[in-house]
Amino acid sequence: MTKWAASLIRISTHEVETLQKRLSEIVERRTAAELRVAMLDAEAEAEARNAEGDASAGWYMIGYREGHKRRRAEMLVQIEQCQEEEAGARDALSEAFENLKKYEHVAEQAKVLAAKKQGAFEAAQLDELGLRRKAAVGL
Repeated sequence: MTKWAASLIRISTHEVETLQKRLSEIVERRTAAELRVAMLDAEAEAEARNAEGDASAGWYMIGYREGHKRRRAEMLVQIEQCQEEEAGARDALSEAFENLKKYEHVAEQAKVLAAKKQGAFEAAQLDELGLRRKAAVGL
């Protein structure tokens, strides 16, 4: 394999690995945000159950529910942003992976071509050696 092909493959591999790490970080952030939404919902449900038996908790629950809605909406916006970023990262990773495979294919084809040339050269040398022996025997 030529040096340029090896360099392209190495650079492309690094790019793919970097994009994979970025994608995993985005997925982790999205998962954490989804978990926080689930925790907020569970917390709100627990607060509602606790407030059922207490009539004075009604005023408290109005403010709590408004705060819960606001926090939940903020988390849903973060999840949506992460999903958009994740889609972009997946597209970039897919493109980088395709480029890597192209470079690997070109390098493989260069190896095959070099092997063919080497085989043709060796065959020509053997033919020449055979002709020389035949000529030497024929003298």
